[in-house]
Amino acid sequence: MTRGITVLLVLCVVSAVGYLTASKWAIRHQTLTFFDASRQRPVEIAIAVRRDKEMQAEAGLTELPVAVLNHGNTVKFTEYSFLANLFAVRGYLAVSIQHDLPTDAPLVTKVGEPYVGRLPVYEKGVANIEFAIAKLKAIVPNADYQHLTMVGHSNGGDISMYYAQLHPERIRRVVTLDNLRVPFMIDGRFKTLTFRSHDPVFKTDPGVIPAKDVCDKAGITVVKTGFQHTEMSDRGPDDVKNAIAASLDRFLDDSSAVIRPKPVPRGASAVASAR
Repeated sequence: MTRGITVLLVLCVVSAVGYLTASKWAIRHQTLTFFDASRQRPVEIAIAVRRDKEMQAEAGLTELPVAVLNHGNTVKFTEYSFLANLFAVRGYLAVSIQHDLPTDAPLVTKVGEPYVGRLPVYEKGVANIEFAIAKLKAIVPNADYQHLTMVGHSNGGDISMYYAQLHPERIRRVVTLDNLRVPFMIDGRFKTLTFRSHDPVFKTDPGVIPAKDVCDKAGITVVKTGFQHTEMSDRGPDDVKNAIAASLDRFLDDSSAVIRPKPVPRGASAVASAR
């Protein structure tokens, strides 16, 4: 009984700090490595969670919403801290998963095959997500693994959308940063936010992004930016990351609202439309 009272008092003090004053020092970061014996491969994850929210969940007072972050090709799972910290500050359990291993075959393009030959990569990503979630349920039981927010950059955005196609009943919302291959779902079962680059190298496949009227009906918000494809991770400049974070923050505030932020000027390359 005394321990319970103590926990509640601590929670009250921490909660008084409030959302607006929560910062990186209040977030717990942890990296875990699991081993999937069925596929004979390690699955490494990084979690970010606000300490006070984690304490509330452990006390059975709340359930943590879950955001799964999926990295782009050649980018590490730890290189999206600007997104992981944003979700953590908002009370989410942010889970970043390393999908690629040094022993994996390089990503290739095979025109004429589903998703230009990327289907096995997406299937591997889905298996990694399922395995990581199964392991996390034992470690962080008081989290909502049935209504996921899927987030991904480039190839990770395609993994996110492919997972949503397979398991729409488990999806709360989807956020992609310049995914190029997997078409968006248009049945309106969840809200989608996508940031599009203006990049001469990375081109979105035809049919991935629906027409504007279809997007409006389906709850898909398309943010056209002047950013480069490779800038949408921790490797990018602060103005890019800050603009993405600000738009995402508003989307999470009210996912029913249509967001039309102005792109941050990027010199001569900044434009208001994506390729």
